[in-house]
Amino acid sequence: MTEKKRRPPKKRSAVSKSPYFLQPGKQGAVTVYRRPAGNRIDAKLCGTMPSRAMALALVKQLERAESVVHDLFLEATDDGIEALEAVLEACRQSVTRRAPAIEAGVTTPRPAASKRRGRRRRGPRRSGPDGAPPAEPTDGSADPSAA
Repeated sequence: MTEKKRRPPKKRSAVSKSPYFLQPGKQGAVTVYRRPAGNRIDAKLCGTMPSRAMALALVKQLERAESVVHDLFLEATDDGIEALEAVLEACRQSVTRRAPAIEAGVTTPRPAASKRRGRRRRGPRRSGPDGAPPAEPTDGSADPSAA
């Protein structure tokens, strides 16, 4: 009876751990692996990069690719394996093309978006050149909002 009831420990937010991990390779290279999933026993070799920064860029690229094709690493058919190898090669080439920017620490720029945020408001209805309201279309089509 003297024992106090203990409160259950607080649950920590489930931070999703990346399925990819890095291992040092020969001559300063870094190898990227993906943890086993599905019917795999061994980790999948995803690529070897010359530096840690490029390896992390490859991990980021692979996570993006896997977010689109969810069962990318789970497929065990010949077609699925070929598709996986094609995606891995495309990701490696993409990171290699961006190598100078990655090594310099420059992030890829986002596409230029409109600087204006929020809704665009319509101004007063403009009049014609002589101050009169705009003319109705002459091709016989009626304005659907007038009906």
